[in-house]
Amino acid sequence: MTEQLLNQEAYWNSEVAAFDAIYSHRKSRFENWLDQTFRWDMFARFDYTMAHAEPIDGRTFLDVGCGTGRYAIEFARRGAREVVGIDISEEMIRDSEKRATDANVADRCKFVRSDLSSYEPVAQFDICIGIGLFDYIPEPLRVLSKMRSVVTDRAIISVPRRWTWRAPVRKMRLGLRGCDVYFYSMQRTTELLKQAGFRRFEMQRVGQLYCVTAFVSA
Repeated sequence: MTEQLLNQEAYWNSEVAAFDAIYSHRKSRFENWLDQTFRWDMFARFDYTMAHAEPIDGRTFLDVGCGTGRYAIEFARRGAREVVGIDISEEMIRDSEKRATDANVADRCKFVRSDLSSYEPVAQFDICIGIGLFDYIPEPLRVLSKMRSVVTDRAIISVPRRWTWRAPVRKMRLGLRGCDVYFYSMQRTTELLKQAGFRRFEMQRVGQLYCVTAFVSA
């Protein structure tokens, strides 16, 4: 791994519990209120992803930057035939495996410690997602191009919008911990999708994010 990936791995290894608490709501009432008020788009992007991944039943999914496996496990719950989640954090992978077992979907979920550039699937997937991934990717075109190469249908991603109040706050907070973070304009996102070879895509503004569904065929 590069030094940057090692720094990110160290950061996410230390953030497993805090990160997942956003979804599990295992926080104080006030902290949960803050999440619902200022991070509502994190919940909205989950709903967006599930809606735009339909039909899910019987299909195969690759979740890049799977974190604690929330998306991957939900795909399996909704009938996905196979779900592979990859993440650079060993602790995230360990947590994902435990959650899949607890949810009784471990037979259809596989979690691998890897970044996308190093991961070589044995077959293409129907759908690939990268939710909360491009915030931390210094070379987004390479990652988008790889996503395009491993799917037969579509990719679903989220990117943090540039020029929002949250952008400089995150930049400073994560930078102090050695974790670089990146932001995108609609024009830049559009250019990257076209350069990666996606024939058609839909982009929706969701709070301080753009949520995108990009299709392989026109």
